[in-house]
Order: sequence, then C-alpha cells, then structure tokens
Amino acid sequence: MSKLVINNYEEFAAMLGKNIGVSDYVELTQERINLFADATLDHQWIHVNPEKAAVESPFKTTIAHGYLTLSMLPHLWNQIIEVNNLKMMVNYGMDKMKFGQAVKSGESIRLVADLVSIANLRGTVKAEIKFAIEIKDQKKNALEGVATFLYYFN
Repeated sequence: MSKLVINNYEEFAAMLGKNIGVSDYVELTQERINLFADATLDHQWIHVNPEKAAVESPFKTTIAHGYLTLSMLPHLWNQIIEVNNLKMMVNYGMDKMKFGQAVKSGESIRLVADLVSIANLRGTVKAEIKFAIEIKDQKKNALEGVATFLYYFN
C-alpha cells in the first residue's frame, strides 16, 4: 500500500470527490479491548468477559467497544495519507457517524476514505473525509461517518 502524499492545499483539493485510499487491516485483539476498557473504565462484560460472552452474548464472543473502533481512525488515517509542510492538524468534528456492526474480538478492521469537501479558510485547510471502517470478510461496515480535520500549513 502506498500513501497519498500531500504538500499543499492545491494537491489536497485535486483529490476532491475521489477515494483517498484504503489502510491495511488491524486486528482488534482481546488484549487491545481490555486495555481500552482499562483506559476508559468501561468494563462491561460484553467487552471483557470471554467466558460469559460465549454463553450469554448474541455474538458468542466479546466485542470491541464502538469507541475503540472509532479511536483507531487516526492510526488507520496515517496509513493512507501523509501531509507535509504542516504546523499542525486538528480534529474538528464528526458528523453522520453510525455504528453498523459490532467488531468481534479477533476480527480485523481497515479504513476506506474519500475526500468530500475541502476549503481554504485564510490558510487553514478544512477537509471533510467520508470514512468507512470495514470488518474483514464482512459485508456490513463497523462504522461510517464524516470526519472533519483542520490542516495548518507552513
């Protein structure tokens, strides 16, 4: 997989309406789920108790937290795009976010991203990225939405 390399607003704007890229798959292991539970203090059994989940869960296994799936977005995004000549990048917002399907422990996810809007706001670039987090070998996405980033170029 090769990254899209962007050096300025014009190069970014040339991608408007296009697929920016697809990340590699990342496995959401039980260890990663447990670490997220510890970090967020969300120890609901559906996430951290494989024995109980095998018997009582409709998934028959533990599942990743929805927000764990969302929190993988920066890592997956950085696999797709490299933006050079930056002072900084800021997460500006999330819109139309919808969880479509639970990610079971041990399943792998990847990011597919399209540039749907871009604006140059006096030197700050506001980019809206339509994203889908796919689950390997599943038809339904784990998560879809629009992420908005602000890029401050040098």
